[in-house]
Amino acid sequence: MVLMSSDKLLRVLQLDDSDARIYDPVATPGEWAVPGSFHFWDEPLEGLSGARRQAFANGFLGIGSFGWTTLVTVAEIDRAELEQVTRALAEHLVEAFGAPDVAAALPAAREEVAFAQGLCDHPVGSVIAVSRSFDGREFSEDFRRWTAPTEIDHDHFKIFGVDIQDP
Repeated sequence: MVLMSSDKLLRVLQLDDSDARIYDPVATPGEWAVPGSFHFWDEPLEGLSGARRQAFANGFLGIGSFGWTTLVTVAEIDRAELEQVTRALAEHLVEAFGAPDVAAALPAAREEVAFAQGLCDHPVGSVIAVSRSFDGREFSEDFRRWTAPTEIDHDHFKIFGVDIQDP
């Protein structure tokens, strides 16, 4: 599969320290990410528990730490860095999954990165979350997106009304 022409990719977003309490290992804030569901291809999904279960259900895989995060954001990436991310993922497939060598792992890494890029057809800064499930027969994956508002109407957030009158 050929990498898409888009110059966007997912980047780890951590709004607080909750990921560190949920995942083991935890992704590094700001590193590039992919959905990472391939990480579970050889596991009986019914038996997952704890941090591993959370990673399956709601995690994105950080490329570098190979830890997990709940949220990612759409970010711009240049071609050279995109190739570095793809190669790092291929190396991970060799080390963690026994691919024979990087050359053999590159097609799978390219496919995963291209899939991640396909999730980036939104404005830069959009936040994406994933929800995965397995019902005993079928695996499903649902991605949700939030975009920051361009303008905030503060009148909707008023708690007290203050009326100042001249004496």
